[in-house]
Amino acid sequence: MRHEILIVDDQKGVRRLLEELFKKDDWIVHTASDGLEAIAKIDSITPHIILMDMKMPNMNGLEASQKILENHPELTIVMMTAYGEMDVIKKALDAGVKRCITKPFDIMNLRQVVQQMVSAEQVQ
Repeated sequence: MRHEILIVDDQKGVRRLLEELFKKDDWIVHTASDGLEAIAKIDSITPHIILMDMKMPNMNGLEASQKILENHPELTIVMMTAYGEMDVIKKALDAGVKRCITKPFDIMNLRQVVQQMVSAEQVQ
């Protein structure tokens, strides 16, 4: 079974980089440019994991994560934030986000984190 991932980031370059990275590992990759688009896509796809940027126009990653997890508490969300602000990270974790990763990140480390989280979810 192929894994599915939803990459949510307003920066096209980041979306494209992560999309290529996961496609090389034979993932089915979906992308969204903001929180509103991510929420709309969740109604038609069921990703194993969501990589969610924190700071985006229209709806930020925290708001989008809260809305997604209200209706789909089983989904795994990893928040990508450029902020080292502990209050943002705490709010995300309190909302049900499984992990926060600070930008800039090492893509190979991010890939490993995602693989481990999906493997752990499958075991449960």
